[in-house]
Amino acid sequence: MDLSFLAIQALNGLSSASSLFITACGLTLVFGVTRIVNFAHGSLYMIGAYTAATLVPRLLELSFGPATFWAGILASAIIVGLIGVLIEVLLLRRIYGAPELFQLLATFGVVLVVQDLTILIFGPEDILGPRAPGLRAPVEILGRRFPSYELVLIAAGPIVLALVWLLLRKTRFGVLVRAATQDREMIAALGVNQALLFTGTLFLGAFLAGLGGALQIPRVSANAGMDLSIIAEAFVVTVVGGMGSVPGAFLAALIIGELQAFGILIFPKSTLVVVFLLMAVVLAVRPYGFFGRPEVIGGTHAVGISSQKHSPFAPLTILAVVGTLASLPLIGDAYVLKVATEILIFALFAFSLQLLIGVSGVVSFGHAAFFGLGAYGAALAVKWFALPMEAALPAGLFLAAVGALIIGAFVVRLSGIYLAMMTLAAAQIIFAVAFQWVDVTGGDNGIVGVWPSAWASRQVSYYLFTLAVTAVTVLLLMRIINAPFGYSLRAARDSEARAEAIGLKIRQHRWLAFTISGAAAGLAGGIYAFSRGSVDPTLLGIPTSVDALTMLLIGGIQTVTGPLVGAGVLHVLRDQIMPLTSLWRLLLGLSIIAIVLIFPRGLVGTVRTWREEQA
Repeated sequence: MDLSFLAIQALNGLSSASSLFITACGLTLVFGVTRIVNFAHGSLYMIGAYTAATLVPRLLELSFGPATFWAGILASAIIVGLIGVLIEVLLLRRIYGAPELFQLLATFGVVLVVQDLTILIFGPEDILGPRAPGLRAPVEILGRRFPSYELVLIAAGPIVLALVWLLLRKTRFGVLVRAATQDREMIAALGVNQALLFTGTLFLGAFLAGLGGALQIPRVSANAGMDLSIIAEAFVVTVVGGMGSVPGAFLAALIIGELQAFGILIFPKSTLVVVFLLMAVVLAVRPYGFFGRPEVIGGTHAVGISSQKHSPFAPLTILAVVGTLASLPLIGDAYVLKVATEILIFALFAFSLQLLIGVSGVVSFGHAAFFGLGAYGAALAVKWFALPMEAALPAGLFLAAVGALIIGAFVVRLSGIYLAMMTLAAAQIIFAVAFQWVDVTGGDNGIVGVWPSAWASRQVSYYLFTLAVTAVTVLLLMRIINAPFGYSLRAARDSEARAEAIGLKIRQHRWLAFTISGAAAGLAGGIYAFSRGSVDPTLLGIPTSVDALTMLLIGGIQTVTGPLVGAGVLHVLRDQIMPLTSLWRLLLGLSIIAIVLIFPRGLVGTVRTWREEQA
């Protein structure tokens, strides 16, 4: 590699870093002030690209000057900023008092809605934007050609950094933003209009997301996959830099941009994992990112299962539910049993996450790692050792437990969003291994021929087997939740200082809970592998983790039965909505948003609250 090639690669890295920073800067500001993990930030980025790709060519038809192009880019960003305000006023403002994870669920619903609305408004085909006037010819650097527009992008990042810095340091709004980033409760106590502050912050964050998307149109075509492709990297930049730190986000974007530019040359297969490896390493060394601060854990973090007197009718209720489910083969056909089997599997998966979130207060964005490890462990036991299902399932459970034990050693050192993002990084690293280790995992083709034993090969038999395993495992987890170990986890969740003062070993307790939760998720993954007859890397992907979170939140994290109900409701929504229309994401997203607005503590949690208020 000669010097000129290295220089061009470095410039490519700077260009990518600058674009990434502009988008991630908005996410950093929004989280710093509102504490909302805004999954819809990538959707705003995508809207910015589509708006610019549609608006700018029409403006250029009126005038061919360079100013028209940049005016179109700016107008597109402002439109996206106004859309952000609309989302804040109509949705987020109504749920600021809800647990923070429900706010996350609401933004996930927005993602689904925006995906279908974008296709409905702009069409299903990609839209290629115009080239920037005056920047179409490349420039020569050290004897090599380099796109002149990339140089503009390189300059755009520092310009945005300087403007945001001036806004935060030299204006009253900026002072309030910085103060809210450090202590939101104190800002409210001083009489600051939080609603207006949040709205202004959402406008600024959405404006920057739209600007980041609009600036991409001369480089790439606007497409419906842009939202998911940018949101993971934007989250990594925000977390690595330190939540709420704009300079930290800029530094993180620079490092990530250069790592991607040169990493693909040194390790061609590292493209899927290099960003998450960086985040894992940084959080292992600096638990709060480059310039972040320890999170102030407020009441909204400590929301979960409370200590309550158990109903004397609980055993009878459990027997009635299990008996009703066991009688389903008498009235249901093969399709109903297949769907019911899947619901039971994901109910167990979601319930394993309840032990972390609802009991321990540990939020995991990467719980699919253990679900997938359990599935791959069982599949590899069948493929390599020709083990029957009865022996392969414990092998998958063991692999998931070991994975949770190793990952948990790093995770329990962290807290809040940093902890959640570390679990996401671990899941993405395992996903990359499964995707690229073709000789062992089969790559994206996965492993096929993972069939149950002969006695469980019929749908009725496998359904009853799944019901038995799920019921026994859920009862064991409930026993753990209601044991002294479960109460110690709740004590640490509600007040770490008091828990430590009475001698509880918080990290060891959470580590053990993380391992148990991972093992239960692995068992669910192994059962799922035999129900499908195959495994593939999608079981380890972000959507699988989001599914588990969605089921748990729809049902309610404050109740033991919440994840079980949530799994059933989400699957029923999908089965009833997806066949109706091609706009199933729109309907599913609206359904999720409606559930969040009407049932701010989940279905079971809100109904229980209503009953307590009436009593």
